[in-house]
Amino acid sequence: QVQLVESGGGLVQAGGSLRLSCAASGSIFSIRSSGWYRQAPGKQRELVATMTSRGYTYYADSVKGRFTISRDNAKNTVYLQMNSLKPEDTAVYYCCLTYSRDYWGQGSQVTVSS
Repeated sequence: QVQLVESGGGLVQAGGSLRLSCAASGSIFSIRSSGWYRQAPGKQRELVATMTSRGYTYYADSVKGRFTISRDNAKNTVYLQMNSLKPEDTAVYYCCLTYSRDYWGQGSQVTVSS
């Protein structure tokens, strides 16, 4: 059983930056993929960014050029660097690591004020 602990959320002004971290209790070397999702109030959870085991990345159009997903195998941690934040980025952000099944983080609140 893998546990994921997220950190790095908070309140930031529009145009600011935050970095979310997702620390796994076990090795992430063999994960199939990693991803970040978000859910704003009253909306469905949506995919923000993913990275395959080979390092290929995908970004939602709404964050392309502003967000970057990365991983540090030595620290068993996946990151989401968020720059040029906008009020519409306000949401709870969840990390998801896929081994033989999906494991989810507890969620991190990101609030961007205008």
